[in-house]
Amino acid sequence: MKSCLTLFFMSTIITLSTAGSVRLVGGSRPCNGRVEVFHDGQWGTVCDDGWNMDAATVVCKELGCGKPVRAIGLAHFGQGSGQIWLDEVKCNRSESTLKNCGSSGWGVGNCKHSEDAGIICSDRIPRLVNGSHLCSGRLEILQLKTWGTVCDAAFDDQDAEVVCRELNCGVPVQLLGADAFGKGEGPVWTQDIQCRGNESYFVFCPTSSLPKKCSHDNDVGIICSGYSQVTLVNGSDSCSGRVELQYFTEWGTVCDGCMNMRAASVVCRQMNCGIAVSVVGVDWFGEGSGEIWADVFECQGNETQLSQSLHKLSTAAPHNTYHRSIRLVGSGGDCAGRLEVFHKGSWGTVCDDSWDVKDAHVVCRQLQCGVALSDQPVPAWFGPGSGPIWLDDVNCEGNETSLWNCSSRVWGDHDCNHKEDVGVVCSEFKEIRLSEGCEGNVEVFYNGSWGNVCINQMDRDTASLICQELNCGRSASEPSYSVGLMPTTNWLDYLKCRKHDNTLWQCPSLPWGLNNCYYNEVARITCFEEKSDLSPRSHLTSSTSHQRQCSNQFSLRLSGGKGRCSGRLEVYHNSEWGSVCDDLWDIRDAQVVCRQLGCGAALSADGNEAFGAGEGVVWLNRVECRGTEIHPWDCPHVLNNHTDCSHKEHVRLTCAD
Repeated sequence: MKSCLTLFFMSTIITLSTAGSVRLVGGSRPCNGRVEVFHDGQWGTVCDDGWNMDAATVVCKELGCGKPVRAIGLAHFGQGSGQIWLDEVKCNRSESTLKNCGSSGWGVGNCKHSEDAGIICSDRIPRLVNGSHLCSGRLEILQLKTWGTVCDAAFDDQDAEVVCRELNCGVPVQLLGADAFGKGEGPVWTQDIQCRGNESYFVFCPTSSLPKKCSHDNDVGIICSGYSQVTLVNGSDSCSGRVELQYFTEWGTVCDGCMNMRAASVVCRQMNCGIAVSVVGVDWFGEGSGEIWADVFECQGNETQLSQSLHKLSTAAPHNTYHRSIRLVGSGGDCAGRLEVFHKGSWGTVCDDSWDVKDAHVVCRQLQCGVALSDQPVPAWFGPGSGPIWLDDVNCEGNETSLWNCSSRVWGDHDCNHKEDVGVVCSEFKEIRLSEGCEGNVEVFYNGSWGNVCINQMDRDTASLICQELNCGRSASEPSYSVGLMPTTNWLDYLKCRKHDNTLWQCPSLPWGLNNCYYNEVARITCFEEKSDLSPRSHLTSSTSHQRQCSNQFSLRLSGGKGRCSGRLEVYHNSEWGSVCDDLWDIRDAQVVCRQLGCGAALSADGNEAFGAGEGVVWLNRVECRGTEIHPWDCPHVLNNHTDCSHKEHVRLTCAD
């Protein structure tokens, strides 16, 4: 015996012949509900003892309702009445009907209707057809044994997230309408689909009762990322190594220009490996094999899967596909540096012709780095780049969300050289230093200026982490109160690091600029003398660079003066303080040093014998700053043991503060 169910589906009336021996009752849709079987002339229920996904698979298949989503007990869809026909059902998924599965026998059991079994089937099974691969194409939905298309007016990004997830295709990259993958056949789904985006199956998404007016000219198409798995290879453990991604069945590596600290944080989270410590390139863990995926991952850092960060593509396959992205390089952090853009498979620079603060604002916004601090172009501020100069005469209004929304010359058309490369400093750029190299007041650079770190709640573990990040040793003294400070901005308060924190910026604190301390409550620490082979880093940024990038940076101090803002200039290199030779030294060089030390403007650069002659080595010579650099190491210089510079030629300067 067969019973017939007639219903409205996708604005078309269709009839489904259902199996006469099993039915679903009490559900919100035809393919979910309480399981009932027909035996000996009457319908009865099934007990949930032993009820599982194997049995649900057979019932969903028997009813033409796709795959099982959930096997449910305890009368989830309400209690039935009459006979309880089956108990202790045992299926192996190969059966064509529930009656062929094992059980305790018809009408044999010890159950009540409060234990009636139910199921949810994926009566809406999605697929993508006519695309270039399995994860792109026209969306079609199978419901009640009939494939139909979906109206693009009834579909949005949240709906696409669920479809891509159910198909194990990563995340949606692009939604396409207007017959992008050809016109479909059969019924058109016209009801508004209202997924939240976090559903595991499309069947769980609610729909509205108001249909859209659509035809096959409006069939929606989807391109999903296709990425499914990530692993780390050739590291010392499972949480370090070369990043490799699986695209469908093929594994490949990721170009180092496409991965930053935010993306690395997502990789670590996806692999249950805690927090990202550093990103290293140039085949640090050896060369991979196979494809090199050039997709750019623009993560916020809070995603759970790397595929959620994939930049919007013009095509879905990563093979030989390069996406326009931007980065700031040369500062050690993500939020300051020389501006570079990714185009046609390579990174290139941007010329400073017509560049102004409005353009810089757009860059900072796109990188989620706050606002631009510089209001004038600074040629090659972070050093000249190499390779192509991709953009020139960029002209933004300042309110764009992406640099690509601004006007410019065509790609590669310019009249510049790399001495005109644009640099940008954003407000979220952060640094840390100790006022006297490897000891002193703890200071941080944020929002364009140096400020203090308060001592409230700071403990020895926090101080030791600061020393480690500055390459000043593994441990520190207990923080103490600074004395004799002039009032200035207190940037951080209630800073206390946990044992699993790897950088200062991971440590909990009050929000930047919010504090409950006075200028005399600034933390002061002293690092112990167990140092690595590298000189102390004079700044810590939000992305920890590998050690090969640290040796170009050095700490500064002024000695012999009345305070820390005047005196003989000394730099720390190779675990030793040394002087600076005054060859080519002028007021512009002094401006950069005073700025780096947080001492205001330079008043003089011609020296003062009262500061005394230096001793020991002379580390630095022929410094040639323009005066606009953030750090002295951004200026041309010679870092070596200079034996041809007498102690009378040592640099001395006086700053305003």
